[in-house]
Amino acid sequence: MTAVFADTFYWIALADFFDTSHSRALAVTASYASLYVVTTDEVLTEYLNYFGDRPEVVRQKAAESVHRILSSRAFRVVSQSRSSFLAGLELYAARLDKGYSLTDCISMATMRREGLTEVLTEDRHFEQEGFRALFRDPGT
Repeated sequence: MTAVFADTFYWIALADFFDTSHSRALAVTASYASLYVVTTDEVLTEYLNYFGDRPEVVRQKAAESVHRILSSRAFRVVSQSRSSFLAGLELYAARLDKGYSLTDCISMATMRREGLTEVLTEDRHFEQEGFRALFRDPGT
């Protein structure tokens, strides 16, 4: 089974009906339905942080969606660990000129370790590291 990495961008676009990428996230989800989706605890933390200042009902839905992700066989969530933190920190320190977030660096290190090349995101930083960002239009 082919796997793809899910970045915070994807989870937010999928969950937030008002996100400009919501309909595209639904379409991408349908077209990649047979893929195994990998993400990390750190990505899910960033996802929940995004909804942190929203109304209680929205925060509840975000928490419920993370519980579904964690319990679903369709997704694999790589646990946060000291080694994942250090691998991300190493990339972060090596790319000070790029503006990468630590979460992105942990994601990229995880993708390399897992042998993943495609990511559900539009974040160009992943392309700068040689990954294929599935939400980016070629040439942008």
